[in-house]
Amino acid sequence: MEKRRFALIGTGNRGTTMWGKDLLAGWREHVDLTAIVERNSLRGERARNMIGSNAPLYENIDSMLAEQKPDLVIVCTPDHTHDDIVVRALESGIDVITEKPMTTSVEKIRRILDAEKRTGRRVDVSFNYRYAPTAAKIKELLNAGEIGRVTSVDFHWYLNTKHGADYFRRWHAYTENSGSLFVHKATHHFDLLNWYLDSDPEAVTSFADLQNYGRKGPFRGPRCKLCPHAHECDYYLDLEADPFLDSLYEDPSKIDGYFRDGCVFREDIDIPDTMVVSLRYRNNVHVSYSLNTFQPIEGHHLAFNGTKGRIELRQYEAQPWEEPKEDTILLIRNFPNGREAVERIVVPHFTGGHYGGDDRMRNMIFKPDMEDKLAQRAGTRAGAMSVLCGIAALTSSRTGKVVEIADLMPELANDGSPNSLRTSR
Repeated sequence: MEKRRFALIGTGNRGTTMWGKDLLAGWREHVDLTAIVERNSLRGERARNMIGSNAPLYENIDSMLAEQKPDLVIVCTPDHTHDDIVVRALESGIDVITEKPMTTSVEKIRRILDAEKRTGRRVDVSFNYRYAPTAAKIKELLNAGEIGRVTSVDFHWYLNTKHGADYFRRWHAYTENSGSLFVHKATHHFDLLNWYLDSDPEAVTSFADLQNYGRKGPFRGPRCKLCPHAHECDYYLDLEADPFLDSLYEDPSKIDGYFRDGCVFREDIDIPDTMVVSLRYRNNVHVSYSLNTFQPIEGHHLAFNGTKGRIELRQYEAQPWEEPKEDTILLIRNFPNGREAVERIVVPHFTGGHYGGDDRMRNMIFKPDMEDKLAQRAGTRAGAMSVLCGIAALTSSRTGKVVEIADLMPELANDGSPNSLRTSR
């Protein structure tokens, strides 16, 4: 079987592990790493060693494409740079896998959609949450009509002080780079909603604020390593205590000036840390969503309310007590008619990132003849719609107005597709 020759673009944490070392370890019979592109040469060298590859290193994509001509590029660079790389690869006749979010603005979405249409190549968006076993089980229950027609959804995501704070240390803390966490992080959650409900969002309204990080902090310093407040800061990060991060970022920072331990209280941080959103879908489902970034727990609460019952999940990913080794989905029926009124469906946690979701996504993309029964494989339309949800939410939070998706991108909202995100090209 012929292997797909791929180039890895960007060697941060996700690129080095998920799409580098881990991909080669588990899918080597299907892929061959032919090149690594990283502007920071020292980071690229160290990432290549971590991956365990002898692939040539490049500092720009054009030189790599001219010399290597891969079948596939995998994009793991900061969000606002995705569109340039994706379009360049597509125009070179190369398929693309891009990390989420697909991009950060309406104009960039248009560029990618246009290039994919013109070239006939394929873009996969890395929505690994679709593949998590618990998410897949919920999708099966919804598809089976276990709670009748869904009327509303409650969806609340909690990031703990370790995970949530990390976005405010890095490049994500600026809207210009990430589109805010409405785009960078919530793109996962909006995509799950779109996929679960098999429908497109129509209208979005939101409130958001910066309540804990940035200018709301009690003090600040140049970076954690040089901070005079290190002994009293709850968010102090000791890079030297993490050999992976220290090797990948500390010495390389002398080349590009990018510090992995930026102060979470920098006054110029311009993204919110506390967000609530209401969405209305084409199929008349109403959604209440929130994202909190400084909680003592990590995980989410999700509930689907239907005409015949309710599906509910409280998933714990990290908390200050013993973590459960499984998820329990509650299927609660309004009209049991001889069946259990409350059915507890236990889904074990699997090994691998996102409880096995990362592995299942890589299987779907790289292994031949994989059947996509749940429409988990996501393309540009799904990537675009989730980004549009985030853009609409950020816009609403800043203007106080309800934002219609059709006003942002009428050609996508009115493209003749059914209330579905199954069409990827």
